[in-house]
Amino acid sequence: MRFDTDWKDYQLIAMGNGRKLENFGGVILLRPDPQIIWREPFDLENYSGLNAIYERHEEGGRWELLKPTPPNFNVHWHDLVFSLKLMGFKHTGIFPEQSYNWSKMMKLIKKANRPISVLNLFAYTGGASVACAYAGGRVCHVDAAKAMCERAGANARLSGVESMPMRYIIDDCVKFVERELRRGNKYDAIIMDPPAYGRGPRGEMWKLEDKIFEFVELASGLFSDNPLFSLINSYTTGLQPTVMYNILEIVLKNRPHQIDSYELGIPDQTDNIVLPCGASAFATFEGD
Repeated sequence: MRFDTDWKDYQLIAMGNGRKLENFGGVILLRPDPQIIWREPFDLENYSGLNAIYERHEEGGRWELLKPTPPNFNVHWHDLVFSLKLMGFKHTGIFPEQSYNWSKMMKLIKKANRPISVLNLFAYTGGASVACAYAGGRVCHVDAAKAMCERAGANARLSGVESMPMRYIIDDCVKFVERELRRGNKYDAIIMDPPAYGRGPRGEMWKLEDKIFEFVELASGLFSDNPLFSLINSYTTGLQPTVMYNILEIVLKNRPHQIDSYELGIPDQTDNIVLPCGASAFATFEGD
């Protein structure tokens, strides 16, 4: 289990009974998490200062506001700033556990002492994109949702990296990779954070377990002759760290590399336990 404790104003306060109580820069939220099957340490709904609860319903879910909550609010990690909001499907616009991976990527880019081109696929609101740009990387940020690319641009501005070379591409990631292969474009680092389920602009179905291996294999054709790293994230329960390790090991077998695969988590401030938050496989290449 790997986790990062460098957040300035994010905190997992407590969790239990299928829910987690979190502080996002002073905005206190209660959100569902099916992995939390133990009892809550206190009545989470009566926590002082609670702003909103995400309630699940048969038709989906919605946020229930308990007190006035700003439409946008910020959290800080090191010198980076991220703009958040209450989104659908219980999201806020950030996955705090990913800061462990951001730190690894930033260190590698800074240590490389050469220009590093980064491709961030399924890039969401740009946490990894902003971190890599801050470290000096030239980033291509790809996501099918225009709103996510716009929020990534806002995060870049808040973090002071808007002048760094960063492209925002609104596109289906599979189709984008196929076009980049035809164009002959190459990247020194490739980040993949694919969803468990998805639907393309023409109704194409994406199911992670069925598509992830062939997609990683396809995207590996975009590595430069001197690659730096590759990262795959998974939030699907069946894709454990060893599964992600095996995918990279097979795809990268003809390149000298090392792979570290692990669970990500967030420490709980009340019971001193860790909430599991998905799996990562991180490949670094010989010489870096």
